[in-house]
Amino acid sequence: MSIQQKKNWRTKLHEIIYEADTPAGKLFDVVLLITIIASILLVMLESVKSINAKYHDLLNISEWIITILFTIEYIVRIITVRKPFRYIFSFYGIVDLLSTIPKYISIIFGGVHALATLRALRLLRVFRILKLVRYLGASNNLARAIKASRAKISVFLFTVIIATIILGTIMYLVEGEENGFTNIPKSVYWCIVTLTTVGFGDIAPQTPLGQFIASLIMILGYGIIAVPTGIVSAEYTAQNKPKQEPEKDQWHLNTQSCPNCSAEKHKDNAKFCYKCGHNLHHA
Repeated sequence: MSIQQKKNWRTKLHEIIYEADTPAGKLFDVVLLITIIASILLVMLESVKSINAKYHDLLNISEWIITILFTIEYIVRIITVRKPFRYIFSFYGIVDLLSTIPKYISIIFGGVHALATLRALRLLRVFRILKLVRYLGASNNLARAIKASRAKISVFLFTVIIATIILGTIMYLVEGEENGFTNIPKSVYWCIVTLTTVGFGDIAPQTPLGQFIASLIMILGYGIIAVPTGIVSAEYTAQNKPKQEPEKDQWHLNTQSCPNCSAEKHKDNAKFCYKCGHNLHHA
């Protein structure tokens, strides 16, 4: 009887923490997101000296309470899955850990708790809560397009690096140290800033020839910006071309998470995990 109660306890917690199809699971995720947003605001407010000086104790206590709650949540996530290391070393597992430990580390190294803003990554769970998982296909297409474009983009970036070195060297020879171009690395830095249309203004050409070259670099910069965009856009269009019809089944995915291997994106009414075959309704 005790073993069955243990299974029911783990199964119930798993459904609440890892899934958002039940009212309890959705409520848990909504409360979690609100807590994450509150913790990020606390860290941001603490960085404002005037606010921190006035409400330091309140901010510190509130942050510790939230950190302890996140710690408990992290531990519960581990004990409710059959293969905890799969969760611990997953993307969300690492994010959950990194969003919890900064406050503890700040006891030894002051100021590190500001890294608690990494909790913002946990807001990605909003896709599950709002049933936006179906739209992740678009982000996957974009990721595949960028991956398919990496060779072309690498060649492009290599060409740009060569161009900035040559143009930076030319500007060093034209302008010289008296106009702020004290060495080739600094001239290359100026060329990169100009080519990317950032223009900090800390160094500027003074001679007519230098200004003419700078104008050409600025115009070239606008053209260069369009190149990687065109490469990725072409690959993205290719990724979005109509394929086989079975992909429509992805519109019927839910938020069920396998208690054994933590696999997600199961179809509606699925009883067993598509990855490991474990019963989805029993821990």
